[in-house]
Amino acid sequence: MENNKRIYYIIGLVFLLLISSVVSLAVGTVSISLKEMLALFTDGITTSGQRIVVYVRGPRVIAALFAGAGLAVSGVIIQTILANPMAGPNIIGVNAGAGFGEVLCSAVFPGFVLFLPLGAFLGAFVTVLFVYALGRITGSSKITIVLAGISVNSLINAATDTIHTFNDDAVLNSSSFRIGGLQGVNINVLIPACIAIFVGIVITYALHNEMELLSLGDDTAKTLGLSVSKYRLFFLLLAALLAGSCVSFSGLLGFVGLIVPHIARIMVGSECKYLIIVSTLLGAVFLMICDLLARILFSPFELPVGIILSFIGAPFFIYLLLRRNKNRM
Repeated sequence: MENNKRIYYIIGLVFLLLISSVVSLAVGTVSISLKEMLALFTDGITTSGQRIVVYVRGPRVIAALFAGAGLAVSGVIIQTILANPMAGPNIIGVNAGAGFGEVLCSAVFPGFVLFLPLGAFLGAFVTVLFVYALGRITGSSKITIVLAGISVNSLINAATDTIHTFNDDAVLNSSSFRIGGLQGVNINVLIPACIAIFVGIVITYALHNEMELLSLGDDTAKTLGLSVSKYRLFFLLLAALLAGSCVSFSGLLGFVGLIVPHIARIMVGSECKYLIIVSTLLGAVFLMICDLLARILFSPFELPVGIILSFIGAPFFIYLLLRRNKNRM
């Protein structure tokens, strides 16, 4: 694929991200003009609309941007490392593991919100290691690894529900947390999580050559001088960092890490250098638009964005299964 075409895609996604961000800030139960938003830089906060932008929609837009980007890049890593296009943070239980870590952390350390991203990261990391090890030990096929992840996902969700049963305050609004949503995002959790997501994406891009080698298979990567086990473990750690950080403020958002990498590959191919960049931008745009739809479709009522993602993601996953079965025939 021509590099110029890839650059055009990247530029187009940047503009689309800017436009969707502005629309998300302006549109809602209360409409806010562009002039009123620009006045923030000159006059400061002087109107109720500007307060909505600064304290409600602004953090929500930032949350959608970073959660979409983080989950998308986490999906790229997981699909590459497991060599499985049907894998994703929510499919193999990584999101559920992050959610369990966050719930457990909030139950053991109530009130320490800064611990939540760490708990989510540890839960995600342990889960992804377990699923990967299970696949290695059993010599499983790609589809078996997905099924194992689904089983682990169910087990972890049961453990999370058990904690909620004995400790209702483990995570406020547990129903919203399980569905996934960005309403009322906690800025104290959002800031450290966004820093972690940014650092994780930068490191992932910096190591795109090593990821490219891993995608060629273990034998080829070893022949080319790559320490396969070391880099695979490190990339899994990065995937857990990204997914766990996102879950810490967005809840168990599903399918972003599955859908976005596939669309990105259609746009720019499988070369990791471009796939990471496009997935980052496309993930942010995708979640931003889904969150906007969740806010305005039934206004003044609001859907959790996780419901919108499930309506889109579940048929997409079925399509992948059917296409895989067709290719085997």
